[in-house]
Amino acid sequence: MPVDFKKSNAPQNTITWDAVKMSEKTNNVYEMVNIITKRANQISVEMKDELGKKLQEFASYTDNLEEVFENREQIEISRYYERLPKPVSIATQEYTQDKIYFRRPKPKTEPKHKEENNEAPIAE
Repeated sequence: MPVDFKKSNAPQNTITWDAVKMSEKTNNVYEMVNIITKRANQISVEMKDELGKKLQEFASYTDNLEEVFENREQIEISRYYERLPKPVSIATQEYTQDKIYFRRPKPKTEPKHKEENNEAPIAE
């Protein structure tokens, strides 16, 4: 699920969330944290890929010291990404606004007929 980082209004500063209230959807605080963490990892990978693609345009394969200090566009792109809300903030906001789809895997069931051991019991 791609996210538009420019339109995200997630908080950039740390805020306190009521974990008990947030976990009402899952009835488990740990499951809620796991869902938010997995989504934050997805967002982080997307952000890193996008930043890498933009910075790749400025890649120089020669060691020119003047170019390193004078590349203002590259510095501005990096600063823009530093000012974006953190992936955890974006994921938490998506979770609280019901924008994250999650499901529980079906539990594995035991086979109806277990293979029986055909050996005779050992007498002591």
